[in-house]
Amino acid sequence: MTPAALERSKSWLSKADLRPTRQRLALAALLVGDGENRHVTAEGLHDAVLSTGDRVSLATVYNTLKAFCDAGLMQEVTVDGSRSYFDTRMDDHPHFHFEDSGQLTDAPLAGLAIKALPEVPEGYEIARLDVVIRLRRKR
Repeated sequence: MTPAALERSKSWLSKADLRPTRQRLALAALLVGDGENRHVTAEGLHDAVLSTGDRVSLATVYNTLKAFCDAGLMQEVTVDGSRSYFDTRMDDHPHFHFEDSGQLTDAPLAGLAIKALPEVPEGYEIARLDVVIRLRRKR
């Protein structure tokens, strides 16, 4: 981990008052260490952290990603009932999900128009609206 990646990771964790444990720093460095946004699965992040030589269990990766989401550092994007991605970009934006590769990327906001939403039940408000555009290759 470079000094810049370490500093960026510590700063990211401190925004949410999360203690910079060894595991959190290792995962944060992979997520935000270079300043770029990421869409990761827990399994993909686990493989990436193992490739750096750090030893972190898959359960710890899941728990840490959940803690990052709960702290407002990331958001979970559920593509289907069996796969979730974790996104470091926190503004409202749509996603493309490529069915053949399983990749999730940001989609351009230009051209997306949501003109109306259904009335929500009394006592509730919309917390978030996820737009995932599923893509498959033309046959």
